Amino acid sequence: MVAAVPAVSSVGTLAAETLRIARSRGATRAAALGGFWLSVCLAAPGAAQELVPAAYTPAPYGLNLITLATTYSSGDLAFDPSAPISEAVAKITSSAAGYTRTLKLAGRSANIGIFVPYVLGDLEGLYLGEPAAAERSGPGDLAIRAAINLLGAPAMSPREFAAFRARTLVGASLEVRAPTGEYDSSKLINIGTNRWAFKPELGVVQVMGRWAVDAYLGAWLFTDNPDFFGGQTREQDPILSAQAHLRYAFGPRVWGAVDANFWRGGQTTIGEQVSDDEQKNSRIGLTCALSLARGHSLRVAVSRGAFTRIGGDFDSLGVSYNFTWLGEQGPD
Repeated sequence: MVAAVPAVSSVGTLAAETLRIARSRGATRAAALGGFWLSVCLAAPGAAQELVPAAYTPAPYGLNLITLATTYSSGDLAFDPSAPISEAVAKITSSAAGYTRTLKLAGRSANIGIFVPYVLGDLEGLYLGEPAAAERSGPGDLAIRAAINLLGAPAMSPREFAAFRARTLVGASLEVRAPTGEYDSSKLINIGTNRWAFKPELGVVQVMGRWAVDAYLGAWLFTDNPDFFGGQTREQDPILSAQAHLRYAFGPRVWGAVDANFWRGGQTTIGEQVSDDEQKNSRIGLTCALSLARGHSLRVAVSRGAFTRIGGDFDSLGVSYNFTWLGEQGPD
């Protein structure tokens, strides 16, 4: 079974910066508590275990965002009990670079982003009862994510955005993973997955003054890996995932969140052998985001496994840096 590589997630803390840019262009003054939550969120390459607050809050169209993110994870790797690997532990550093552009699509706020990961991994355990170790490094699977607001946030110019107050927001997204990561079918553990993956998701955000609640429901869908270890075909069932986040604005530049998720599914079939590896896991975490000098922001997140059956039992520390600027707006 291919080991799951911990996700790298980053959230752009852009609301205060966007408001400053908007005002510098002659926009009207925004209500601080309402405008604070309107940030761009980037979900860099991850999996069902990702924890991403503020993923469906809008931003004005024409915004460009570059993200550099690194997540360090360490802990146990749990395989199918029938697999020849046991007592596996790993230390994995996942880094990613991404670019996102906000858009106006059918009159709604939208965005699209592309993310390129690179992974370094050090794994130890028992293989057929004997001590073994492996090191992996290389590019991960490229990810593209597109999102659109369905309710609560029409497409807005910076001027319109500066006067906007969020209440109830509903959004949808689709993430696609392409099989571009490093992969060698002669190895049991790889960085790339040698298959396509798709994640449709629906998100709801409720803003209540300084507080906001995010709730997402989605599913990972996978194509087959036709060249798994030993030349076999590996199939994987869908993984249903849910996230919830409670956010609080400490001021116009800083917000924090308590994060939790749960995912279930993902049982695999290798050849004609069904594996005992269905996932029923959850994670908890904390996120803090800070707007720095104009155009710059920083995010720090920590998380750990709360309940784990197969995979996901690790501690993670992630840091991401974002640089943003407004491009050509065109007519309002």
